[in-house]
Parts: sequence; structure tokens; C-alpha cells
Amino acid sequence: MEALIPVINKLQDVFNTVGADIIQLPQIVVVGTQSSGKSSVLESLVGRDILPRGTGIVTRRPLILQLVHIDPEDRRKTSEENGIDGEEWGKFLHTKNKIYTDFEEIRQEIEAETERISGNNKGISDDPIHLKIFSPHVVNLTLVDLPGITKVPVGDQPKDIEIQIRELIFKYISNPNSIILAVTAANTDMATSEALKVAREVDIDGRRTLAVVTKLDLMDAGTDAMDVLMGRVIPVKLGIIGIVNRSQLDINQKKLVADAIRDEYAFLQKKYPSLANRNGTKYLARTLNRLLMHHIRDCLPELKTRINVLAAQYQSLLNSYGEPVDDKSATLLQLITKFAAEYCRTIEGTAKYIETAELCGGARICYIFHETFGRTLESVDPLGGLTTIDVLTAIRNATGPRPALFVPEVSFELLVKRQVKRLEEPSLRCVELVHEEMQRIIQHCSNYSTQELLRFPKLHDAIVEVVTSLLRKRLPVTNEMVHNLVAIELAYINTKHPDFADACGLMNNNIEEQRRNRMRDLPAAVPRDKAAASGSQSSGSVSEQNDGGMGNWRGMLKRGEDSAAGDRAVQQPPYPSSPQKGHAVNLLDVPVPVSRKLSAREQRDCEVIERLIKSYFLIVRKNIQDSVPKAVMHFLVNHVKDSLQSELVGQLYKSALLNDLLTESEDMAQRRTEAADMLKALQKASQVIAEIRETHMW
Repeated sequence: MEALIPVINKLQDVFNTVGADIIQLPQIVVVGTQSSGKSSVLESLVGRDILPRGTGIVTRRPLILQLVHIDPEDRRKTSEENGIDGEEWGKFLHTKNKIYTDFEEIRQEIEAETERISGNNKGISDDPIHLKIFSPHVVNLTLVDLPGITKVPVGDQPKDIEIQIRELIFKYISNPNSIILAVTAANTDMATSEALKVAREVDIDGRRTLAVVTKLDLMDAGTDAMDVLMGRVIPVKLGIIGIVNRSQLDINQKKLVADAIRDEYAFLQKKYPSLANRNGTKYLARTLNRLLMHHIRDCLPELKTRINVLAAQYQSLLNSYGEPVDDKSATLLQLITKFAAEYCRTIEGTAKYIETAELCGGARICYIFHETFGRTLESVDPLGGLTTIDVLTAIRNATGPRPALFVPEVSFELLVKRQVKRLEEPSLRCVELVHEEMQRIIQHCSNYSTQELLRFPKLHDAIVEVVTSLLRKRLPVTNEMVHNLVAIELAYINTKHPDFADACGLMNNNIEEQRRNRMRDLPAAVPRDKAAASGSQSSGSVSEQNDGGMGNWRGMLKRGEDSAAGDRAVQQPPYPSSPQKGHAVNLLDVPVPVSRKLSAREQRDCEVIERLIKSYFLIVRKNIQDSVPKAVMHFLVNHVKDSLQSELVGQLYKSALLNDLLTESEDMAQRRTEAADMLKALQKASQVIAEIRETHMW
């Protein structure tokens, strides 16, 4: 068990070499108010005067004090190897291998190092001072001395000095592997102890708090600390130990700590004879040693797990930084190939790093094709932006100066082309969205898939530029193809399309049914044979037209000639009014339109044209919805996939660019060194713990 504390000291030394406190090691943290006797407690444990003295706040930086017990044989061996003249000595971490045998010099070094970091304005710093004391008169302990708790800033202290000190104290006592040594003066009310108050905030059940009552000899006459030491005032699970400090006069007169300990023992025997063997500095040292050993034993398994986890993390981090480059040519080609392969795998959905927060790569492209683009096309109204006036105007403009017997085909083509043209904008927007996603894939591969590129920022920027340029070159080609797809549909209105012919046939049947219903509803005074003859003549005329190759859709126009008039109203310009006498008539004047109902023929013509437009538009929309994704895949996505690696190699794999492209970032080499040192320290720490485990020490 006694060997466990040196193990922690070894671990502390290991992590001190890399300047890291990522592992929370078991240690004893000393907490108390200013002038509560914290420094005297520590010096009693060391047996030497090593801490700065003065008024106000003296301890302004954490002091991590490691007490190492050495046997006489080890002391002689170490003294001979290092040329040490004396049985006790100290070493600071910041002075490397310098050995101090003069403890007054150690005190001066603490003062100088404190002012070097914290300044001389009584401010504090959380940067610790590491001191190791080797002596045959100490027990193995690791203690942390912190600034005393204060309430009011004095002199040129910062106004928030209380908050700064509390934050520093909580930083250390929040460590679950620490033991809290709460120091309170006996001549103060134990119930108002600030040390116990802050300890309870982090150690609610009190499993790792030990109370120390100082200055037992300074209590008011007629009073004693019996109730406090017995735990009747404030119970503390780990116990309450009373000690007697050296007075300021004793310090000024250079009274030795050993003499003070003898006087303390005599005082306890006289004042508290029944409690003398459970109080005093020596009992405190033994208790702290025992508590720390048991605490270390309980913490070691979890400590080992933590070290192994961190070792794995730093190994992964070091792997991401990569090894120093030896063969630059091979490294460049490898990185280019890896990026190109990962880019293609991201599109295909086989990438090693799958995004879980959002769609990425090929999945997003698929979503753009079938969700975004598909829904956008379906939301386009076949007759959107087309009014009855537009239809009638197109019909009249297509007939010229002569009234037409049939609805001219030109009007249908004119109107349907206008509607089909509306499909071009969402198609080009689809190309833009896919282009943006392929640009995002570059960043995705850089962040998640090929972290090695982060080592070489110039290579990363060059790859981004090449891929961006390739995408930029393919964008106009793809846009042109999509534009041509719409232009192809506009170039030839195929009224012989099977789907369109079926729609026309269905409308013919509907109009024929309307004609039969009309004849059935004729009044009895009208001979049905005449009405039928009139209908037959109309059918004959349409048949001739059909033989002329004008298309089935025009056969419906005449057969519905006399269908019932609708209720729709249209703005129709009236005939110009009669000119007044003596005034010229301007035939170019546009009369004010008036509202009137559509005639039977006008309603019939509008309905037929609208139905034909809708039918043909749906055919074209279906074609566009199918052909645009295919064009984008061929001219943009697949072309970039197939030519990406050759483009990167052609642009970047040049001997003149090797040194420049494979220049690491300024801090990469430093981070690699730090990660390697930390990994080495963690591996060494794991080895130390493994050796302890082999000896069955826990």
C-alpha cells in the first residue's frame, strides 16, 4: 500500500513532462481563509520553512507539493550520483534538474516564480508551481496549497479577487480524485467556516473532506475545542484533527519546526489528554498518508481506464496528422487519388464517413431530382397565366382578315409553346442545385474523409480550385443541354403523339355526346332529319379535313358547332359608335371593352384549346421530368466523376509544385510533436499502472 503514493508521484512526473493536466490524479487540496494557518500546516508536514510569509494574500499561485520519503540507503545513493550535500533537498519543475539543498533558497524561488507570472500587484494566477521535496522525515504525500479565501480586496488587489480565488479553489476541489483538507482556526466559529462551506458544495456527502482545526493554543481563556474536535459542532466523516501552529514570534525567532512539534505534543497532553493521540501534526501526517493511499487504491482502476481511453484518442489524433513526408511525389499522388476516390464514393453512397445529420452527396442529388425538381414541375399549372382573352385573341390573330370555319392550328401551337416554355426555368434551377451539391461534396471530403489534407493547406486549396474549375466548366454545357431539351419540345408540336391522340379521341366522344343530347332536346317543330342532315354535313367537312392530314384533334371543332352557350363572360370591344357630323372617324381607336357572354362557338373553341393545351403540356412535362435528370447526370455528375482524378493529376502532379503543395501548416509539426509526447506519456503511465497491478497492490 505504501508504494501507491510514489506511483502517483511517478504519474505526476510523467504528465508534468508534457505540461498537461488531462488526468485528474489523487491529491490533497488545502483550503482555508487567509491567516487560518494553512501555510503552517504545510510547513509542519514538511518539517521546514519553505513558504513565503507576509500580510494579506501571500499564496497567489497553486503550489503542488510532492513529499517523497527516502530511505537512508537511497539517500546516500542519490547524494553520490547528484553530488548532493545533505539529507534533504528540493526540485522545481520549472528549473529542470536544479537541486536545492537550502530551503531558504526554495522559499525565495517560490516568491520569484510567483511574481514572474502573477506580478507584484497581489493578483493571482491558476498556473501552478511544482515542487518536490525529498526527505527521510516526511511521509509520501501530494498536497496542493491554494490562495486563502478572502472577501474584501485590499490595496491594489483586483475588485473581483474573491470570485477569482473561489473559481481557482473549485477548479481543484471539483476533482473527484482529490481529498479536501479544510483548515479552520480554533478561535473562530466552526459553524461559519468558509473552508467547510466550499468543501460541501462539491463534496455533498463528505466522503473526501478532512477538517483541520489550527491555533488551539489561541482560544479565549476558559474555552476549549473539545466539542469541535469530537465532532459535536460540525460532524466531518473523515474526522477533525487539531494542531498547534508556530506563532509569528516563533517564526521571527527562527524556531525550528521540530521544536514546535514537541511543544505541540506537550500542549495536547496538558490541555486535551484524552484526545492527544488523535491530534497533532504527526497524527495529521499519518492520517493524510493513510487516506491518500486508500483513495489512490480506489481511484486506480478508473484512472487506468481513463489513461487507456486518452491513449487511443491521441493515437488516432497522431494518425490524422500523419508521418513526416519522405517521398513527396508518392505522397502527392496518394492524396490526390484518395480524394478523387472519396469524392466519387460520396456521390455513389459508399463513403466511409456517412453523414447522419442531413442528406449529402448522391442522396441529396437524388432528392433534388425526384423531390425538389419533381414537385416543382408538378406545381406548374398547365394553364397558368393563360386567360380566356388570351385564347380568343390567339384564335382571332391566327385567322387573319377572314372569319374562320375552324379553330386554326396555329393558335394551339402558339399557346402550347408559351406554356411549355415555362418548364425551362425550373429545369435550369435543377442543374444549379446539383452543381451546388457537388461543390459541397468537396468540403465534405475535406472535413470528414481526407483529414490528411488539413496537413497541407496549399494542396487542399489547390484541389478545391481544380474541382471547382471543373464543375464551373461543366455548368454551361449542362445548362445548354437542358435548354436544348426544352427547345426540342418547342421545335415540333407532335399532335400525332399516341397519348395526345387518345386525349383528342376522348374529347371527340364527349362533343359527339353533347351533339346527340342537343338533338334529343330539340323542339318538336324542328324536323330531326334536317338537324341530322345539318350535323352530317358538319361531320363530312371534318372528315375531309382529317383526310387532309390536319390531325384528329381538329375533327371535334365543327361537330360541336351548335353546342349550348356557356355562362362565361369576356371583354369584347363593341362596334364603334356612329361618328358625329363634321368629325373624321379614326379606325385605329381602341374602343372600351364591355362585358358580354361568350357565344356558343367561342365557348366551344376556348374549351377545346384549353383541353388540348393541358393534354399536350402534361406529355411534355413528363418528358422533361424524365430527360433533365438524365442530362444532368451525363453532362455534369458522371463527367466529373470520370474525369476528376485525371484532371487533378494533370493540374497538380508536377515536380515544380511538389515542395509548395506539400508544405505543412505552421502549427502542424508542433501539434504532431505535442500529440506524440502526450501519447508517449500516456503509454508510460499505463505501463506504470500495469506494473502496480502485477504486484497485486489493488
